[in-house]
Amino acid sequence: MEKMSHLPEERLNKLEKIRALGIDPFGGRYDGTRPLAEVAASFREDAEVPAKSAGRITAMRKHGKTAFLDLRDQTGRLQVYLRQNDLGPEVFERLDLLDLGDIIGAEGKLFKTRTGEVTVHAEKFEILTKALLPLPEKWHGLRDVELRYRQRYLDLISNPEVMGTFLTRTKIIARIRSFLTERGFLEVETPMMQPQAGGAAARPFITHHNALNIDLFLRIAPELYLKRLLVGGMEKVFEINRNFRNEGIDIRHNPEFTMMEVYQAYGDYRAMMDLTEELIGGLITELALGETIAYDGRTVRLTRPWRRATYRELFETHVGVPLQDREAVVRRAKELNLETADEGHFDVASELFETLVEPTLVDPTFVIDYPTALCPLTKARRDDPAYAERFELYIASMELANAYTELNDPLEQRKRFRKQLELAVTDMGELDEDFLTALEHGMPPAGGLGIGIDRLVMVLTGRRSIRDVILFPLLRPTRHEAADENLPEGQQKAQ
Repeated sequence: MEKMSHLPEERLNKLEKIRALGIDPFGGRYDGTRPLAEVAASFREDAEVPAKSAGRITAMRKHGKTAFLDLRDQTGRLQVYLRQNDLGPEVFERLDLLDLGDIIGAEGKLFKTRTGEVTVHAEKFEILTKALLPLPEKWHGLRDVELRYRQRYLDLISNPEVMGTFLTRTKIIARIRSFLTERGFLEVETPMMQPQAGGAAARPFITHHNALNIDLFLRIAPELYLKRLLVGGMEKVFEINRNFRNEGIDIRHNPEFTMMEVYQAYGDYRAMMDLTEELIGGLITELALGETIAYDGRTVRLTRPWRRATYRELFETHVGVPLQDREAVVRRAKELNLETADEGHFDVASELFETLVEPTLVDPTFVIDYPTALCPLTKARRDDPAYAERFELYIASMELANAYTELNDPLEQRKRFRKQLELAVTDMGELDEDFLTALEHGMPPAGGLGIGIDRLVMVLTGRRSIRDVILFPLLRPTRHEAADENLPEGQQKAQ
C-alpha cells in the first residue's frame, strides 16, 4: 500500500491489519439501524429491548476484558458496552484496531448502568469506516473559527450545538414549505442563470455560456420571473432559492444566500404582512422560543401582534429632520460624516435610516410606506403617491423580510426602469423588454414578499454571524488553494 506522508502511520498500520483479517475497513450497507437518540428513548425497565445502530466513536475506555465506547450521530450520543465473553476473544481483540473517529455498527440489548445511563450491551459490532486522520485534539470543543467554517465536517462532529443549528434550519425550511402549500401556494423554480440581471439593485456575478457564446448573470433575485408566472395564470407561487450578489462579506452578508419569495394575485402588501407574521409567529411557537429571546446581548420581545410604523414617522423621530426636506436631510448626513451625503435625496435618507433608525428596531417591527423613489417595483399609495405600499420587517435590528404591493402598470414600470438606467443605480444594462412585454399582457394586482432564510435562521437560533447558519460560507482560499491559480490552463481545478 502506498504510504501517505500526511497520514498517521499507526492508523495506516491498523488499516492493513483490518484488511488482513478479510474485513473491508470502509464497510458497506448496514441495514436495520435506528438513530441513537431513538434507540436510547426506546429503553424500558420492564422489557428487553433490542438495539441496532451506528455512529462515530468519540470516546473509548477499555478495562481488561470489557470496554465502553461512546458513539455519536446527528441525533446525539449513546454508550456501547462490549465484553470478551459475549464477542469471543478474536472479535474482542479487534477493538485494538479502532481509533477515535472510526465509524462502527453495534447490535445488542439495552440496559442501564449503575449510574443510570442507557447503554447498548453489544452482542456484535462491525467496522464500517476506518478514519485515517484523528479528530481535533479536543473533539468536544473545536474553537478555531476559521477552521470551523473551512472544515465544516469537523465542526459538525465536534460541536453538537452546531449540528443542532443546522437541523433546526432544515426544520424551518420544511415548515415554511408546508405552511405555504397548505395555503394553496405552488412551489416553482426559475432560472439561476439569466440573460439580464434584474429584480433587485445589486451587482451580479457574470458567467459565459460557451455553446451560445453569450454572457449570463447569476440570479440576484427571482422576482421578475415569478411575476411572469402571475401573468401566465399561476396565482399563488413561491420559490426557496439561492441568490448571488457580487458584493461585500460581513456577519450579515454572504455572496451566495437563500431567499424565499412569495407572490399572491389579488393581494397587497398588507396581505403579505399578515402572512409574514403568521408564518414567522408559527415558527416561533413550533420551536418553543417563548415570548422573548436573547439576541446579541439584547432581549427581543416576540409577543404578537407586531408593531407597524411608517418609514416617515420612524425617520423623523430618530433622525430629527423632516423626511421630505432635502436640505435638512443632506445637512444631517454631513453632520454624521456619511459618505453618501452628496448622493440623491432619498439615497441619503436611506443611509440615515440605516444608521440611526435600524439599531432601534429590536422588537419585531413592520416598517411600512417607504418613499416611492426607493421602490422601483412597487405601487405608490393612491392617497399619497410620494410613498409606496412596501414594508420591511425588522427583528433584532436586522431586516428579515421585504414586501410590496407589486407594480403592474407596464407604462409606469418602463418609465421607472428608464430612470434607474439613467441614474446608473442598477446593473440591468438595458431594459428587460421580455418582462415589460409580459406586463403588457396583463398582470393581476398582487402582493409579493421576500424573506431572507439565513437571517431568519440566525434570529431563531440565536446565531450572530450568517456564517454560523450557512454550511459552507464563502471564504478566501488558503495559500495552498490560491497557488492552484498559477497552474497552466487545463491543470487547474474545476471552479
